[in-house]
Amino acid sequence: MTDTIADMLTRIRNASRVRKAEVYIPFSKIKLEIAKILKKEGFIEGYDEIKPDKGNEEYKFGGLMLTLKYKDNVSVITTIDRVSKPGRRVYKSNEDLPRVMNDLGMAIVSTSHGIMTNKQARKSGLGGEVLCELF
Repeated sequence: MTDTIADMLTRIRNASRVRKAEVYIPFSKIKLEIAKILKKEGFIEGYDEIKPDKGNEEYKFGGLMLTLKYKDNVSVITTIDRVSKPGRRVYKSNEDLPRVMNDLGMAIVSTSHGIMTNKQARKSGLGGEVLCELF
C-alpha cells in the first residue's frame, strides 16, 4: 500500500456511511496524530491503541480502534477527503492555507512543528503539506 493516510480516511468514510460504532486502522505514528486531532476537534468519540498480537492475524502489527461519533443517528463527519497525494503533494504557506466550509470544517496540515489543524497553523504562522480536509 502506498498511501496509508488515504486508506485511513477511506476506512473512516466507509464505516461512518454504514453507521459502524468502531473502525480498525493499522498503526503508524502519523495516523495516531491525526486521530488525536480528530478527537480534540470533536469529530470522533475517541481512539484506543491496540498492541501487537502475534497470535491474531488482524492485529499482528498493532493498530488504532477509532470510535466514531454520531449525532441524531447521523455521522458528525460529512465529508473527509485526501488533498495531498503521493503523486501530487500540496504545500501551502500560512496565508494560503485552505478555509474549509468558511472555517466550519478543518484541514489537517503537516508542518515543521508537527501535525496540526489549519487554524492552529495559521495562528502559529506556519505552512506545510495539506494532508486532508473534513467537515
